[in-house]
Formats: sequence, structure tokens, C-alpha cells
Amino acid sequence: MRRLSVQKNKKLFASISPFLLCVYSLASPPPVQLRSAAEILRPYVEDFRSDPAAAAQPQAASNLDIRLVTDEADAVLSILQKMKSGGPVAAVDWERLFSTEGYVRLKKRESKNKRSFEDAEFREFVLSSELLVKTDALAETLARWKRADLRAAADRALAYLPSDTTIRAKVYPVIKPKTNSFVFELETDPAIFLYLNPEMNAAQFENTVAHELHHIGLAAACLPVYETEQFKAKPAEVRTVLEWIGAFGEGVAMLAAAGGPDIHPHAVSSAPDRERWDKDMANFSANLKKVEGFFLDVLDGRLKEEEAIREVAFSFFGIQGPWYTVGWKMVVVIEKTFGRAKLIDCLCDPAALLTAYNEAAAKHKALSDESLALWSPELLKRLDLP
Repeated sequence: MRRLSVQKNKKLFASISPFLLCVYSLASPPPVQLRSAAEILRPYVEDFRSDPAAAAQPQAASNLDIRLVTDEADAVLSILQKMKSGGPVAAVDWERLFSTEGYVRLKKRESKNKRSFEDAEFREFVLSSELLVKTDALAETLARWKRADLRAAADRALAYLPSDTTIRAKVYPVIKPKTNSFVFELETDPAIFLYLNPEMNAAQFENTVAHELHHIGLAAACLPVYETEQFKAKPAEVRTVLEWIGAFGEGVAMLAAAGGPDIHPHAVSSAPDRERWDKDMANFSANLKKVEGFFLDVLDGRLKEEEAIREVAFSFFGIQGPWYTVGWKMVVVIEKTFGRAKLIDCLCDPAALLTAYNEAAAKHKALSDESLALWSPELLKRLDLP
């Protein structure tokens, strides 16, 4: 998942990709093991009958197909509005809800993750007094999100991807018991499920969608690199580090969602989110060295077991930890120094990203008073880089 900048917790899903590890609203530790590069770059764990709202939002181009599917939220709100007015909720209302595309796919995802998700339980949630008092806020939020410019969000993502990248996805605003958001079935029918959060305005919604679309596009563009014989021939520990360098895709997605290097990545976020980001950015050089220490521990064999590697790597996600902040600063420095085309050329080559940053940071230091940490010659040598 931008990213849900208003969210407070992050849940990482199984079969994740460093390029795809994002949706700001996430909540529990990852239960899975990362194995091959191909698996790491494939979908996280975590079908399109168009309704009028979705049909009104076609975002079609030769390399772009983004659709907003609101049928589940519309059906829940219809029931809530009947309850609020004192009218009866009929069997047909429940049949409509349980047959919506959003609900069917949501249930499929929960079942796949072996979580209980029964119609009777969901009915109880919809009928709860806690949800009823949120009716107006939810309706107003959905109306705002329906007016969001998904094409603009997609264009921001495409602006930071190779020119031939294809993005197709359905965006599902959903009303559900859990407040997390996630992506689903990225290989077959890419979907972004976003909890309908009244605290998220239209601009934040567009930013979130742009961030997630960039992940989807980056995975589509770069997965083939990790499936080449040349990549597979590298030592296992080198492959692991190169795969995790891909997690800096979080920073690229922040840059893309904002719209450029001169726009604050939390320009549309709440004040606390922006303040947290600025505070973390002040520790950029120290955090870069922390990540470098992780890479060297893997290369030197101090971290061998997948569980141990994963534990350290995941600690750099946090709410928006070094994979975001260090990644963002690196790509901003590259773009400002060498231009966006150079940055895009590096996106599918993790090693080139590090060397391009080092070169850009050296030029940056000569032109400003800011001294930035560099990736060490030792690390670059271990990765067979100049």
C-alpha cells in the first residue's frame, strides 16, 4: 500500500515484494518467509462487474486501466441509510451486498488468509450501533473519493516508471470491521482495497492511490530482471541484498505520489505525519548507515536465516522508516542532479541505484552545504560495483 499517510500502523502481507510493501494502514507482523527473488517480487498476501460509479471512472489508455469500484460501500451505506430512517432492511438488501464484487473479493482474500469472514458476522457488523453513527461521515467520504481524479493519480505514478510500463488495477473503497488496507491478486486481477476512512480527504486518497499504483507498475516493469539467468547466477547473499535494495521503492513511490522532488511527500498529510517525516529525515545519514550495516551483515553471513533477515529488514518499514525516508532522499538527489530519466533508468537495477546516488550525493555536496552519507566502497565492492 501512501500511501496511507494518515494511518498509524502497518501490516505486511505474505509473499510480499520490496516494491510492493506498502499500504499505510497496516497492522500485524508478517507470518511468511521470503524465498526466491521471483517470489519476493510477486504479490503480497494480502473479478469486474461494473456499477454506475465504477463506470463513471474509466481511466483508460494503452498502458493504463484504473477503475474505482464502490459497489460494496454503496450497498453497506444503503442499508445504513435505511436503518437511520427507520425503514426495514430486506433480504434483497443483504443479497445485493453479499453479491457485490467488492464483498466477494474481500471475502476471498480473508478466506485465503484463513481468517473468519462469515456473512452472518458481517451482517452483525453492519447492524451495529457503532457503525450506524458513522453513516453520514462514511457517505460524505465516499462521495469525496468518487470525485477524486484517479487519472491524475495514475499519471503521477507513470511519470516515474519506464515508458512502456502498463498499470491496470481496480480500487475498492470498502466498509469493513478491520481498518487495514491492502493489495490483492496482483498477478491476475490487481486490486487496491482501501478502508473507507472519514479522516482521509480526496487529496490524500489520490496520493494513496498514486503510491500504490507506482508499486504495481514498478513490479510489472522490474520483475523480469530478477528472473534472468544473470541474476540467478549471483551468490545467494548478493541476490538477497539486491532484492532488499528494491525496498527503496517505497521512497520512489513517495516521490511519485507527491508529484516531484520539490513537493513535500506529506504535503497533503496531517501535521503530525509531516512532522514525523521531517524528524526522521533529519536522521537520514545515520539511517542510511543502519541499512548498510544490514546489507553487510547479510553479505558477511552474520545474518543467514530467512527469519532473522526478514526481522531486520522489516524493522526498516515501521510507520514510514528508512525504506521510505532514505529511499526518498536518494532518489530526490539523483533526480535533482542527473534528471528524472537517469532515475528511471536505475529503477530496475538496484546496484545502479546505489552508485547513481553516490555520484549524485558527491555533486550535491559540492554545490551545497549539505553533506550526505554515502554507500561505502566495501559494500559496493561486495556487490561487484565500481
